Amino acid sequence: MKMPPKPHVAITLDLLPEHTQAVIQRVRPADADQAGLQRRLLELGFVPGERVQVLRRPLAGRGPLAVRVGGSTFAMRPLESSLIEVLPG
Repeated sequence: MKMPPKPHVAITLDLLPEHTQAVIQRVRPADADQAGLQRRLLELGFVPGERVQVLRRPLAGRGPLAVRVGGSTFAMRPLESSLIEVLPG
């Protein structure tokens, strides 16, 4: 019996494995303390429908992620990358 394919599940960018491509679904709003962070991420190109990829993770889980969105590469803190929901694949 053939099983139906598993539906893709959105995860946050901080959980995306290295070198896996994904499509941005949404950028969640940050806490009130960081009201401008969501707007800043959108201005940088982290917009729904854009392709994104984690290029490199920090050693020992500390430090920023190297992330490519469109033709640009960014260093992202864990807080920033946890606000971006993506659909792998």
